Amino acid sequence: MVADFTAGTLLELAAAGRLAAEYPLVCRIVAALAQQEQAQGELVRAGRLLERVDPAEIQRLHPDLPGVSVGITGHGTLSGLTPPLRAEFARHGLVARPMVTGFDGYVRELGDPDSELSAARPDLVLCVLDPAMVFDEVPLPWTPEDVERAATAKVALIERLAERYTGTGRGTLVLNTMPLTRRHTAQLVDWRSRARLGAVWRQANARLLALAEQHPSVVVVDLDPLVAEGVPVGDDRLGTYAKAHLTDDLLAAYAREIGHLARNLVGRTKKCLVLDLDDTLWGGVLGDDGVDGIELGGGYRGEAFLAFQRVAKQLGSQGVLLAAVSKNDPDLVERALRDHPAMALRDADFVQVVANWRPKHENLAGLADRLGLAVDSFVFVDDSPYERGLVRRELPGVAVVDVDGEPALHAARLLRDGWFDQRELTGEDRVRPARYREEAARKGFLDRFDSVQDYLRELDVRVRVGPATEPEAARVSQLTLRTNQFNLTGRRLQPQDVRRLLHDPDALVLAVHVADRFGDSGLVGAVLARWRGDLLHIDNFLLSCRVFSRSVEEACLNWVLRHARDRGAAAVLAGYRPSSRNGLVRDFYPRNGFVPEGDDGTMLTFRHPLTEIAPPPAHIRLVEVHEAP
Repeated sequence: MVADFTAGTLLELAAAGRLAAEYPLVCRIVAALAQQEQAQGELVRAGRLLERVDPAEIQRLHPDLPGVSVGITGHGTLSGLTPPLRAEFARHGLVARPMVTGFDGYVRELGDPDSELSAARPDLVLCVLDPAMVFDEVPLPWTPEDVERAATAKVALIERLAERYTGTGRGTLVLNTMPLTRRHTAQLVDWRSRARLGAVWRQANARLLALAEQHPSVVVVDLDPLVAEGVPVGDDRLGTYAKAHLTDDLLAAYAREIGHLARNLVGRTKKCLVLDLDDTLWGGVLGDDGVDGIELGGGYRGEAFLAFQRVAKQLGSQGVLLAAVSKNDPDLVERALRDHPAMALRDADFVQVVANWRPKHENLAGLADRLGLAVDSFVFVDDSPYERGLVRRELPGVAVVDVDGEPALHAARLLRDGWFDQRELTGEDRVRPARYREEAARKGFLDRFDSVQDYLRELDVRVRVGPATEPEAARVSQLTLRTNQFNLTGRRLQPQDVRRLLHDPDALVLAVHVADRFGDSGLVGAVLARWRGDLLHIDNFLLSCRVFSRSVEEACLNWVLRHARDRGAAAVLAGYRPSSRNGLVRDFYPRNGFVPEGDDGTMLTFRHPLTEIAPPPAHIRLVEVHEAP
């Protein structure tokens, strides 16, 4: 099983020259290594092996694996960043394509539109900031006021560079806060001056953090939480001799955060947290100990389980779907969630609670089917090594979190890998669990009818199609990043990309809202198109899995075709790029009046002549909005 892989397995592949050919297996091995003790060292060693492999060769052999180009620049020596970065990307099934610019060249690389970095147009630009950037500028001797002047000037420079790069470059610019080390504070001998230095430093970092709010294409990684975990900031010898101002350990921890960001960029953020119950969500075995006998609250172990429940509830409040899968009696589980006085998570917090005696991997597959999600959007937490190993073997796309007999560590182990991290939280995120519970009610309603058509007529589906607005840009971006099944071309857009399209007179960005008798499903679809002369090109069409099987997609396409005809278009062109996840929409355009136009090996193209447009489905009320409010 994958859990049995070791670094030796990776060495064997490297020795045989098989790392590129076996890269999907390499990804699984690295993911398994990440779960072991001393995982950071193992990942760095794995990354050094991957440094020998040309990313272009990996992608040539495995074109379905997403590649992410990463430009790396900064003030100091950053060669220690690329090995952990390669490994972190691999563990998430990605191919890192890093390029490191010249030493201390960040001003030119970000400020000059003709620089090497700007010309490469990477998906991610990492401008790694360190405390030496400021302290190299202070006089000798220095005071907190000198540091304040230097830090203010340096942050102002970073602000100008961020504005310039985000105005002309593409991709996401990643900055970070600068840790303050004791080496600097200890050079001040009075406590008052040290406090002043701390205040000055934190003000500078606060300005850096604010850049993420000022520029949608900027992400700022706060290094203070990583340092608080005990990661050393600097090594005096390496800092002096090699100008490596951040330790390899801190760069590795930083690379872990960048791996989470890259996973989000390519649409691989997880959606659903699936929890075991006995000895995971509470202590003890419910069937043996009874509702009153499980450990939750009260004693020290009970408090640890309760703390873990609170973390899960906090994640659920931000759009992470919570589900439970347990080998247990369903009535007993229902009583525990309803009646135990210390329970932080109640039945209403879960989109599904599955309690039976079937194997966990079968229940996970069934759960994915009922929720309309891909199973690889799950994060599974279980205290049983057997169950974890079985899920890893049978469902390798599921992220499995190892927890054991120490409940105080459950939360840290879940949170360590940022499975649910995303660029920006939207209003849709906060109500997502309620939407999925509404979907369960719809499925129950379906059971009352003899035919699907009768069900659809009574469902009273209302579809509103119209130009997306500025506040909807983050949600449209999120749809491109999170939607995989009904995603015709797989084009991923960041919020700033959507905002640029909204201001492009030749672009058409449509938002699709759906509601029915059970409630408002919200903004669940988007159409991205562009006018080229008298032709309208559909660049992508996306629809959330929550509204599948209601003919919403046909109603939206009807709107687009009629809009194009009314604007005098000669035809509408559209493309389909096959992926491992979107096979169900392969024939979407041919089924709706489009004829084949071409096939370049990666994209199938289709044309609709607009001579005859089928009416929208009879059971759908199509509400049209022709101008953005």
